[in-house]
Amino acid sequence: MIEAQNGIPASRLGFASQYTQDPTCIGAAFEAGINYFFDYQLPKEPIRHELRSLLAAHREATLYTVGSETRQVQTLRQQLEAIRQALQIDVIDIFFAEYLSPTDTADEIKATIEELHNWKAQGLIRYVGVTTHHRPTGLAVVEQQLCDVLMHRYNMAHRKAETDLFPAAQAAKIPVIAFTCTRWGTLLTQQPNDTRTPTAAECYRFALNHPAVCLALTSPRDRAQLTENLQVLDAPSFSAEKIEHWRVYGDFIYGEGQHTFETLYP
Repeated sequence: MIEAQNGIPASRLGFASQYTQDPTCIGAAFEAGINYFFDYQLPKEPIRHELRSLLAAHREATLYTVGSETRQVQTLRQQLEAIRQALQIDVIDIFFAEYLSPTDTADEIKATIEELHNWKAQGLIRYVGVTTHHRPTGLAVVEQQLCDVLMHRYNMAHRKAETDLFPAAQAAKIPVIAFTCTRWGTLLTQQPNDTRTPTAAECYRFALNHPAVCLALTSPRDRAQLTENLQVLDAPSFSAEKIEHWRVYGDFIYGEGQHTFETLYP
């Protein structure tokens, strides 16, 4: 389980920042019950200003999480310090080694993860995180229990993590955060066979239906999208029939994928 410093579990829906986002979404998300906030990297102003204000007022109740794609330890240390200074916080709740993949050498992965564990021992971060689109890499990480939290792609179309990665994460008691839940928006695009497309909220609910998934990330552009997505917090689980319906839909969308990144790591 992922918990804030006050012991409250992470909300089922997590908020991810983006450059074109309405910054007022941050405070609105917190007031509505979201306590988990994620940045792929140090956010730009005015998002940074809003996060700094939120953390100043509600630090123990808020999980602030961030990550880096670098495998250079010295650069990692510089980024950690830049984030702590920019947001005026001493401790980062989760720091992710982002996008581990087959292009990373074993030595690079080892050094990166060891550095994060050193930070945890020093009290600079609370959880060691790993993100990956590549299932074999994710499987190796959880089987060796190299991280506290795994963030992995999971949506109606990309479901192969259900076969091996998710059971392994459950056995290792490593919580999974689902991202790309709308498959870069392609799940929301009207299809030529006139099949009803899901809402973004339905995409998050689908991901959260799997017992290995503790949290789904959302990144609304504006307050209207945020309001729609917040339905997830109070929504019941899907029925077995509804899950099967969206699995069939996901298979159709996956078969239509044209961008190589979408199917590079099936």
